Amino acid sequence: MNSYLILHNGFAMPTPEEMGAWSKWFESIADRQIDRGGLRGGREISGSGTRELPFGNDSITGYTIIKAESLDEAVKLAQECPVVASTAVYEIQSH
Repeated sequence: MNSYLILHNGFAMPTPEEMGAWSKWFESIADRQIDRGGLRGGREISGSGTRELPFGNDSITGYTIIKAESLDEAVKLAQECPVVASTAVYEIQSH
């Protein structure tokens, strides 16, 4: 199995029903989950300096790392996740 990073984008204060849906999704992937976390208070670094990253609907607000047989399987699992704004899935390359 390979490792995949699911990036969760966007934030809105969740309702109790939305929190319940998130909990059920995390329970459904518990045997595949490697790590997860929320993100807040970031900065972007570029050649022109740094800037504070906002926290809202255009922000990466969390991540989940899972094990799956393929990118297609990881995407299928991510599609079952309650989405705030969008979700992106990347294969993690080991070095």
